[in-house]
Amino acid sequence: MHLLQPLRRLSDAVNQAAIVTCVACVLIMLGISFTAFLYKLATGSTLSWTYSLARLFLPWIGFLSMTISLRYGEHVAMTLLVRSLPRVLLTAAAGICLAVIALFALMLVWYGWGYFQGATQVYMVSDQIQIPSKFTAIVIPLSGVIILLHLVQGFDLLEHFIDDETQLDELIKANEGEKRS
Repeated sequence: MHLLQPLRRLSDAVNQAAIVTCVACVLIMLGISFTAFLYKLATGSTLSWTYSLARLFLPWIGFLSMTISLRYGEHVAMTLLVRSLPRVLLTAAAGICLAVIALFALMLVWYGWGYFQGATQVYMVSDQIQIPSKFTAIVIPLSGVIILLHLVQGFDLLEHFIDDETQLDELIKANEGEKRS
């Protein structure tokens, strides 16, 4: 049990790093697109490499966003169905859900690592800009490792155990506190 607390803090830190990385990727993509727009306005011609370079960040955004949404319990879940189950079956369903998530993460790591190792192509963005395909391939096993790390959060990843009435009471109290201020 003493090992879980540092791992949970590590999971939170990795999640924050994933958020920062996703934001940076979006900003880089916007910067590239804005550069292309300004160049088109100034010269009337287009830069051929901007679209190709900008789209290399999409896998990073997609896969890291998946890990972020898992950490906040925003993944696909059949909450209404699961919440109607008795507590024992609810716990069993949540355990099965976590096991399926772990299996998916292990498959991402296993097959993603093989894909990464076999990625030998080079993206020819332009004559001068050549990016190895390993740049985009590494995000697949990396996201699997992050998902496995997030599993130390246990049932907190699942919204099945969130008590709606308690959550509503907390929101009402917070809203009342803001009105008094």
